[in-house]
Amino acid sequence: MTSLFSEVPKRTRGYDPDEVDEFFDDAKALYEGRDGRTLTSTEIQRATFELVRGGYSTTEVDAALDRLEGAFIARQRAAYVAAHGQQAWMNALAERARTLYERLGRPDGKKFAPAERGAPAYDTDDVDDLCDRLVDYFDRQVPLTSAEVRETVFRRRSGASGYGEAAVDAFFARAVEVLLGVE
Repeated sequence: MTSLFSEVPKRTRGYDPDEVDEFFDDAKALYEGRDGRTLTSTEIQRATFELVRGGYSTTEVDAALDRLEGAFIARQRAAYVAAHGQQAWMNALAERARTLYERLGRPDGKKFAPAERGAPAYDTDDVDDLCDRLVDYFDRQVPLTSAEVRETVFRRRSGASGYGEAAVDAFFARAVEVLLGVE
C-alpha cells in the first residue's frame, strides 16, 4: 500500500504510521457513510498520534487533518442547508459565534484563566492579539481565515505568567469551526 504521507528520516520523530493510517482509513469510511456514523470537527481536532523515529511527516499529517476537518464541515453545512436553508445555517453559525463574544469582550490579560503554577502556558499578549483579530473579523469584517487561526503559534510561558493552554485551545477550536462554516 502506498502511503499518503512522507516518512521523516529514521533519526527524526514523526507520527506513528500505523496510528495515522488507521485514523485516516476510519475517516474515509465515515466520510463515505459506510457505517452510518460521522466524524465531528472536535474529534478531528483531538486526534493525536505517538511520535516515533522515522514516522510520518507531522507537517503533512497536520495539513491533511485540517483539510479533513474542512471536508466534514462542508458536508455538514450542505446537509443542514438542504434541510433548513442557507439563512438557517447562517443563523446557527451566528449563534455559535456569539458564544465566543463573552470571552472576547474581557480585558486584555483577563480573557482566560492563568495556568497553574509551573504548568505550560501561552503568552497573554499573543493570545489577546489573536482575540483582537477575531473581534475585527466579526465586527469590522477584517479578513481572517481558519488557517490563520490554526497556524498561529503562541510564545510559551509558565504558570501564572500565561494563560492555561486547555481553555485557549478549546476556544480557538470553536473559532475555527465558525470560520470554516463560512469559508
